[in-house]
Amino acid sequence: MARSSSPHDAVFRLVLGEPANAASQLRAVLPAGLVDRLDLRRLTQVSGSFVDEALNWRHSDLLFTVPLDGREAFIYVLIEHQSSADPLMPFRMLRYVLRIWDRYLSEHPGVTRLPAVIPLVVHHNRRPWTGSTQLLNLIDLDVPAVDAVQEYLPRFRFILDDLARLDEQALRARPVTPPVRLTLFLLTNAPGNPDLVQLLLPWLPDLRAILDQPGGVTQFVALLSYIQTVGETPPDELRKLVAVVGPDAEEAYVTTAEMLRAEGRAEGRAEGLAEGLAAGRADALVQLLTIKFGPLPQTVLDTVHAASTDQLQTWTARVLSATTLDEVLS
Repeated sequence: MARSSSPHDAVFRLVLGEPANAASQLRAVLPAGLVDRLDLRRLTQVSGSFVDEALNWRHSDLLFTVPLDGREAFIYVLIEHQSSADPLMPFRMLRYVLRIWDRYLSEHPGVTRLPAVIPLVVHHNRRPWTGSTQLLNLIDLDVPAVDAVQEYLPRFRFILDDLARLDEQALRARPVTPPVRLTLFLLTNAPGNPDLVQLLLPWLPDLRAILDQPGGVTQFVALLSYIQTVGETPPDELRKLVAVVGPDAEEAYVTTAEMLRAEGRAEGRAEGLAEGLAAGRADALVQLLTIKFGPLPQTVLDTVHAASTDQLQTWTARVLSATTLDEVLS
Protein backbone atom coordinates (compact mmCIF):
# COMPACT_ATOMS: atom_id res chain seq x y z
CA MET A 1 0.00 0.00 0.00
CA ALA A 2 1.20 3.51 -0.76
CA ARG A 3 2.15 5.73 2.16
CA SER A 4 0.85 9.21 2.75
CA SER A 5 3.32 12.08 2.47
CA SER A 6 1.31 14.72 4.35
CA PRO A 7 2.91 16.78 7.15
CA HIS A 8 0.59 15.05 9.63
CA ASP A 9 1.78 11.66 8.41
CA ALA A 10 5.44 12.61 8.69
CA VAL A 11 5.34 13.84 12.30
CA PHE A 12 3.00 11.03 13.37
CA ARG A 13 5.29 8.34 11.96
CA LEU A 14 8.45 9.87 13.34
CA VAL A 15 7.25 10.39 16.91
CA LEU A 16 4.82 7.50 17.37
CA GLY A 17 7.08 5.17 15.39
CA GLU A 18 9.55 5.28 18.28
CA PRO A 19 8.61 2.29 20.50
CA ALA A 20 9.13 4.15 23.80
CA ASN A 21 6.83 6.94 22.62
CA ALA A 22 4.25 4.52 21.25
CA ALA A 23 4.29 2.46 24.44
CA SER A 24 3.54 5.53 26.55
CA GLN A 25 0.56 6.41 24.33
CA LEU A 26 -0.77 2.86 24.44
CA ARG A 27 -0.51 2.69 28.23
CA ALA A 28 -2.53 5.90 28.41
CA VAL A 29 -5.39 4.96 26.07
CA LEU A 30 -5.81 1.17 26.04
CA PRO A 31 -8.04 -0.45 28.68
CA ALA A 32 -6.12 -1.10 31.91
CA GLY A 33 -6.93 -4.81 31.88
CA LEU A 34 -5.43 -5.11 28.40
CA VAL A 35 -2.33 -3.08 29.26
CA ASP A 36 -1.65 -5.42 32.19
CA ARG A 37 -1.48 -8.35 29.77
CA LEU A 38 0.77 -6.63 27.20
CA ASP A 39 4.56 -6.64 27.50
CA LEU A 40 5.00 -3.12 26.13
CA ARG A 41 8.72 -3.22 26.95
CA ARG A 42 9.00 -5.48 23.90
CA LEU A 43 6.86 -3.33 21.60
CA THR A 44 8.38 -3.40 18.11
CA GLN A 45 7.31 -1.52 15.00
CA VAL A 46 6.49 -3.62 11.94
CA SER A 47 7.15 -2.15 8.49
CA GLY A 48 4.41 -1.48 6.00
CA SER A 49 1.11 0.36 5.60
CA PHE A 50 -2.34 -1.15 5.10
CA VAL A 51 -4.31 1.98 4.20
CA ASP A 52 -6.21 2.14 0.92
CA GLU A 53 -4.21 4.13 -1.62
CA ALA A 54 -7.18 6.41 -2.27
CA LEU A 55 -7.34 7.31 1.44
CA ASN A 56 -3.68 7.76 2.31
CA TRP A 57 -4.12 11.56 2.25
CA ARG A 58 -6.42 11.35 5.27
CA HIS A 59 -5.23 8.24 7.13
CA SER A 60 -1.79 7.26 8.46
CA ASP A 61 -1.06 3.96 10.16
CA LEU A 62 1.53 2.15 12.25
CA LEU A 63 1.69 -1.55 13.12
CA PHE A 64 3.44 -2.95 16.18
CA THR A 65 4.06 -6.45 17.45
CA VAL A 66 3.90 -7.09 21.19
CA PRO A 67 3.55 -10.16 23.46
CA LEU A 68 0.06 -10.59 24.93
CA ASP A 69 0.07 -13.18 27.73
CA GLY A 70 3.19 -14.60 26.12
CA ARG A 71 1.67 -14.95 22.64
CA GLU A 72 2.47 -12.84 19.60
CA ALA A 73 -0.08 -10.08 19.03
CA PHE A 74 -0.32 -6.88 17.02
CA ILE A 75 -1.47 -3.36 17.78
CA TYR A 76 -2.66 -1.42 14.74
CA VAL A 77 -2.76 2.37 15.17
CA LEU A 78 -4.49 4.53 12.57
CA ILE A 79 -4.68 8.32 12.75
CA GLU A 80 -7.55 10.21 11.14
CA HIS A 81 -6.44 13.58 9.70
CA GLN A 82 -9.77 15.05 8.61
CA SER A 83 -12.14 17.20 10.64
CA SER A 84 -15.18 15.07 9.81
CA ALA A 85 -15.40 11.54 11.15
CA ASP A 86 -15.29 8.80 8.53
CA PRO A 87 -18.71 7.09 8.86
CA LEU A 88 -17.28 3.87 7.41
CA MET A 89 -14.26 3.73 9.71
CA PRO A 90 -15.29 0.44 11.41
CA PHE A 91 -15.51 -1.21 7.98
CA ARG A 92 -12.20 0.28 6.87
CA MET A 93 -10.46 -0.80 10.06
CA LEU A 94 -11.76 -4.34 9.68
CA ARG A 95 -10.44 -4.42 6.11
CA TYR A 96 -7.01 -3.22 7.32
CA VAL A 97 -6.98 -5.87 10.06
CA LEU A 98 -7.80 -8.52 7.47
CA ARG A 99 -4.84 -7.33 5.41
CA ILE A 100 -2.60 -7.71 8.46
CA TRP A 101 -3.84 -11.28 8.91
CA ASP A 102 -3.38 -12.00 5.19
CA ARG A 103 0.24 -10.91 5.40
CA TYR A 104 0.74 -12.93 8.58
CA LEU A 105 -0.61 -16.07 6.89
CA SER A 106 1.62 -15.55 3.86
CA GLU A 107 4.64 -15.27 6.18
CA HIS A 108 3.59 -18.24 8.36
CA PRO A 109 2.26 -20.93 5.99
CA GLY A 110 0.54 -23.80 7.70
CA VAL A 111 -0.62 -21.97 10.84
CA THR A 112 -4.21 -22.58 11.89
CA ARG A 113 -4.66 -19.77 14.45
CA LEU A 114 -4.41 -16.02 14.02
CA PRO A 115 -2.65 -13.52 16.30
CA ALA A 116 -4.76 -10.90 18.05
CA VAL A 117 -4.83 -7.53 16.31
CA ILE A 118 -5.89 -4.65 18.58
CA PRO A 119 -7.21 -1.68 16.54
CA LEU A 120 -6.79 1.90 17.77
CA VAL A 121 -7.94 5.06 15.95
CA VAL A 122 -6.51 8.46 16.96
CA HIS A 123 -8.70 11.40 15.90
CA HIS A 124 -6.81 14.69 16.24
CA ASN A 125 -8.99 17.40 14.74
CA ARG A 126 -10.95 20.07 16.60
CA ARG A 127 -14.41 18.60 16.02
CA PRO A 128 -15.24 15.58 18.20
CA TRP A 129 -15.70 12.17 16.60
CA THR A 130 -19.33 11.57 15.65
CA GLY A 131 -19.14 8.24 13.84
CA SER A 132 -19.59 4.74 15.17
CA THR A 133 -16.76 2.62 16.50
CA GLN A 134 -18.54 -0.70 15.85
CA LEU A 135 -19.19 -2.43 12.55
CA LEU A 136 -22.55 -3.80 13.69
CA ASN A 137 -23.93 -0.25 13.74
CA LEU A 138 -23.22 0.16 10.01
CA ILE A 139 -25.38 -2.75 8.91
CA ASP A 140 -28.64 -1.51 7.40
CA LEU A 141 -31.23 -3.22 9.60
CA ASP A 142 -33.79 -1.94 12.06
CA VAL A 143 -33.45 -2.80 15.74
CA PRO A 144 -35.78 -5.82 15.82
CA ALA A 145 -33.99 -7.36 12.85
CA VAL A 146 -30.57 -6.76 14.42
CA ASP A 147 -31.75 -8.42 17.63
CA ALA A 148 -32.84 -11.44 15.61
CA VAL A 149 -29.65 -11.91 13.57
CA GLN A 150 -26.84 -10.17 15.49
CA GLU A 151 -25.42 -13.52 16.57
CA TYR A 152 -24.47 -14.05 12.94
CA LEU A 153 -23.20 -10.53 12.22
CA PRO A 154 -19.65 -9.22 12.81
CA ARG A 155 -19.27 -7.15 16.00
CA PHE A 156 -15.86 -5.71 15.18
CA ARG A 157 -15.07 -2.63 17.30
CA PHE A 158 -12.02 -0.37 17.49
CA ILE A 159 -10.64 1.68 20.39
CA LEU A 160 -10.97 5.44 19.84
CA ASP A 161 -8.67 8.14 21.21
CA ASP A 162 -10.63 11.30 20.39
CA LEU A 163 -8.25 14.18 21.07
CA ALA A 164 -11.00 16.69 20.31
CA ARG A 165 -12.68 15.67 23.58
CA LEU A 166 -9.44 16.01 25.55
CA ASP A 167 -8.84 19.51 26.93
CA GLU A 168 -5.34 20.89 27.34
CA GLN A 169 -5.22 20.24 31.07
CA ALA A 170 -6.13 16.58 30.55
CA LEU A 171 -3.58 16.25 27.76
CA ARG A 172 -0.83 17.77 29.91
CA ALA A 173 -1.71 15.26 32.64
CA ARG A 174 -1.63 12.28 30.26
CA PRO A 175 1.28 10.00 31.30
CA VAL A 176 3.07 9.94 27.94
CA THR A 177 6.54 11.01 26.84
CA PRO A 178 7.08 14.73 26.08
CA PRO A 179 7.35 14.13 22.30
CA VAL A 180 4.01 12.32 22.26
CA ARG A 181 2.32 14.92 24.46
CA LEU A 182 3.46 17.81 22.29
CA THR A 183 2.75 15.97 19.04
CA LEU A 184 -0.84 15.30 20.08
CA PHE A 185 -1.22 18.94 21.08
CA LEU A 186 0.17 20.21 17.77
CA LEU A 187 -1.85 17.82 15.62
CA THR A 188 -4.98 19.35 17.12
CA ASN A 189 -3.93 22.99 17.48
CA ALA A 190 -1.25 23.87 14.92
CA PRO A 191 -3.04 23.68 11.52
CA GLY A 192 -4.01 27.16 10.32
CA ASN A 193 -3.44 28.74 13.74
CA PRO A 194 -1.78 32.22 13.76
CA ASP A 195 -1.81 32.35 17.60
CA LEU A 196 0.08 29.12 18.22
CA VAL A 197 3.04 30.82 19.91
CA GLN A 198 0.84 32.00 22.77
CA LEU A 199 -0.61 28.52 23.13
CA LEU A 200 2.88 27.03 23.24
CA LEU A 201 4.13 29.12 26.17
CA PRO A 202 2.99 26.59 28.81
CA TRP A 203 4.68 23.85 26.77
CA LEU A 204 8.23 25.22 27.02
CA PRO A 205 9.25 22.57 29.59
CA ASP A 206 8.14 19.84 27.19
CA LEU A 207 10.12 21.42 24.35
CA ARG A 208 13.20 21.47 26.58
CA ALA A 209 12.60 17.88 27.66
CA ILE A 210 12.44 16.74 24.03
CA LEU A 211 15.83 18.27 23.25
CA ASP A 212 17.38 16.76 26.38
CA GLN A 213 16.54 13.17 25.50
CA PRO A 214 18.58 10.92 23.16
CA GLY A 215 17.62 11.63 19.56
CA GLY A 216 15.62 14.62 20.70
CA VAL A 217 17.00 17.03 18.11
CA THR A 218 15.48 15.00 15.30
CA GLN A 219 12.06 15.00 16.93
CA PHE A 220 12.38 18.71 17.78
CA VAL A 221 13.18 19.54 14.14
CA ALA A 222 10.23 17.43 13.00
CA LEU A 223 7.86 19.33 15.29
CA LEU A 224 9.21 22.70 14.17
CA SER A 225 8.86 21.66 10.55
CA TYR A 226 5.27 20.62 11.20
CA ILE A 227 4.46 23.95 12.88
CA GLN A 228 5.90 25.95 10.00
CA THR A 229 4.32 23.77 7.32
CA VAL A 230 0.72 23.60 8.56
CA GLY A 231 0.44 26.72 10.74
CA GLU A 232 0.29 30.45 10.19
CA THR A 233 2.66 31.41 12.99
CA PRO A 234 4.81 34.48 12.16
CA PRO A 235 8.39 33.20 11.84
CA ASP A 236 9.88 35.93 14.04
CA GLU A 237 7.47 35.10 16.87
CA LEU A 238 8.24 31.39 16.62
CA ARG A 239 11.97 32.03 16.64
CA LYS A 240 11.69 34.19 19.78
CA LEU A 241 9.79 31.43 21.50
CA VAL A 242 12.33 28.80 20.47
CA ALA A 243 15.21 31.00 21.65
CA VAL A 244 13.78 30.87 25.16
CA VAL A 245 14.19 27.08 25.11
CA GLY A 246 17.94 27.41 24.52
CA PRO A 247 20.66 27.97 21.92
CA ASP A 248 20.43 24.37 20.68
CA ALA A 249 16.72 24.91 20.08
CA GLU A 250 17.39 28.10 18.13
CA GLU A 251 20.01 26.28 16.05
CA ALA A 252 17.42 23.62 15.24
CA TYR A 253 14.98 26.35 14.25
CA VAL A 254 17.49 27.94 11.87
CA THR A 255 18.21 24.58 10.25
CA THR A 256 14.50 23.84 9.85
CA ALA A 257 13.81 27.26 8.35
CA GLU A 258 16.65 26.91 5.85
CA MET A 259 15.42 23.46 4.85
CA LEU A 260 11.87 24.74 4.29
CA ARG A 261 13.10 27.76 2.35
CA ALA A 262 15.16 25.47 0.14
CA GLU A 263 12.11 23.31 -0.49
CA GLY A 264 10.00 26.35 -1.33
CA ARG A 265 12.59 27.66 -3.74
CA ALA A 266 12.89 24.27 -5.38
CA GLU A 267 9.16 23.94 -5.84
CA GLY A 268 8.87 27.35 -7.48
CA ARG A 269 12.15 27.38 -9.34
CA ALA A 270 12.58 28.43 -12.93
CA GLU A 271 14.64 26.12 -15.07
CA GLY A 272 17.55 28.57 -15.27
CA LEU A 273 17.84 28.70 -11.46
CA ALA A 274 17.78 24.96 -10.88
CA GLU A 275 21.50 24.63 -10.18
CA GLY A 276 21.56 27.32 -7.50
CA LEU A 277 18.43 26.05 -5.84
CA ALA A 278 19.79 22.51 -5.76
CA ALA A 279 22.87 23.84 -3.99
CA GLY A 280 20.70 25.49 -1.35
CA ARG A 281 18.77 22.28 -0.81
CA ALA A 282 22.03 20.32 -0.61
CA ASP A 283 23.39 22.67 2.06
CA ALA A 284 20.20 22.34 4.10
CA LEU A 285 20.30 18.55 3.80
CA VAL A 286 23.94 18.47 4.92
CA GLN A 287 22.99 20.47 8.03
CA LEU A 288 20.16 18.08 8.86
CA LEU A 289 22.36 15.02 8.36
CA THR A 290 25.11 16.52 10.52
CA ILE A 291 22.69 17.30 13.35
CA LYS A 292 21.32 13.77 13.30
CA PHE A 293 24.39 11.64 12.49
CA GLY A 294 27.37 13.82 13.40
CA PRO A 295 30.26 14.84 11.12
CA LEU A 296 29.78 13.45 7.63
CA PRO A 297 32.39 11.58 5.56
CA GLN A 298 33.65 13.44 2.52
CA THR A 299 32.10 10.78 0.28
CA VAL A 300 28.65 11.62 1.67
CA LEU A 301 29.24 15.35 1.18
CA ASP A 302 30.28 14.73 -2.41
CA THR A 303 27.23 12.54 -3.02
CA VAL A 304 24.80 15.12 -1.65
CA HIS A 305 26.26 18.04 -3.59
CA ALA A 306 26.31 16.03 -6.82
CA ALA A 307 22.66 14.94 -6.52
CA SER A 308 19.76 16.24 -8.56
CA THR A 309 17.06 18.41 -6.98
CA ASP A 310 14.56 15.56 -7.14
CA GLN A 311 17.02 13.23 -5.40
CA LEU A 312 17.74 15.82 -2.71
CA GLN A 313 14.01 16.21 -2.10
CA THR A 314 13.64 12.45 -1.67
CA TRP A 315 16.57 12.27 0.76
CA THR A 316 15.34 15.26 2.77
CA ALA A 317 11.96 13.56 3.25
CA ARG A 318 13.73 10.49 4.67
CA VAL A 319 15.93 12.27 7.20
CA LEU A 320 13.44 12.48 10.05
CA SER A 321 12.51 8.77 10.08
CA ALA A 322 15.84 7.21 9.05
CA THR A 323 18.16 5.66 11.65
CA THR A 324 21.29 5.45 9.48
CA LEU A 325 22.90 7.41 6.66
CA ASP A 326 22.41 4.43 4.35
CA GLU A 327 18.64 4.58 4.90
CA VAL A 328 18.63 8.23 3.79
CA LEU A 329 20.85 7.87 0.75
CA SER A 330 19.79 4.44 -0.52
